[in-house]
Amino acid sequence: MEAILQECLQLASSGYKEITLLGQNIDAYGRDMTPRRTFADLLHYLNDNLPDGSISRIRYVTRVIDAVANLDKVCECFHMPFQAGDDEVLRGMRRGYTYDSYMTIIKKIRLKAPDASICGDVIVGFPGETEEAFQRTLDLMEEVKFDNLNTFAYSPRPNTEAANWDNQTPPDVQSDRLQRVQALAARHALERSQRYVGTVLEVLVEDRNPKNGNECMGRTRQGRQVFFEGSIDELKGELVLVEILEARTWSLVGSLSSI
Repeated sequence: MEAILQECLQLASSGYKEITLLGQNIDAYGRDMTPRRTFADLLHYLNDNLPDGSISRIRYVTRVIDAVANLDKVCECFHMPFQAGDDEVLRGMRRGYTYDSYMTIIKKIRLKAPDASICGDVIVGFPGETEEAFQRTLDLMEEVKFDNLNTFAYSPRPNTEAANWDNQTPPDVQSDRLQRVQALAARHALERSQRYVGTVLEVLVEDRNPKNGNECMGRTRQGRQVFFEGSIDELKGELVLVEILEARTWSLVGSLSSI
């Protein structure tokens, strides 16, 4: 953990304000340590030992809910791939969870960190996916209302079991289901954006808006992109307060706040 802290401090000395912890399976972090550690331990360690004025935001990809809810530097953003809503399809994908067990985690997030964003991944048209099974995916989406959803149509991959199954979903059915999923995801994303209108949010300024040179763009703690008028030369890399005036599907528009 000390090595990770030192790398964070080096990045901070170069002007970075935000870091992202990455790993193939970071939930397994610390199992080979003595004494044994967890990824939540790492979040607590970094949060407690990064000086004020250094790294202000920590992002990650995992399910460490309690740590996110309680640590001020850890961003309230969960990436929770679900792939499908039907239990039989999930078994075919060799996923180790069900609709109900997935929703148990989502409900805990909503309870512990109610303003957190929840993002996910979904695959439509997996071999054997019936219309009824696909409807379970739509049901799950309606229950969660993802802030952002990465959508994919299944495609056979070499040396995978499902690629050789006889019950492949026809391309036209895949296309139809993908369009339906994308339309619903966009509706939910706009709904989630609208909750910010009229609020003042902390935004980390990242760059100039490529479509409007007079605007800066940055991200909230929940990962929502925000556009507002300002000088990128003065504000890049700064944490600023922005009053949100308009909600878009995947972004927000606001103005610098005087609060």
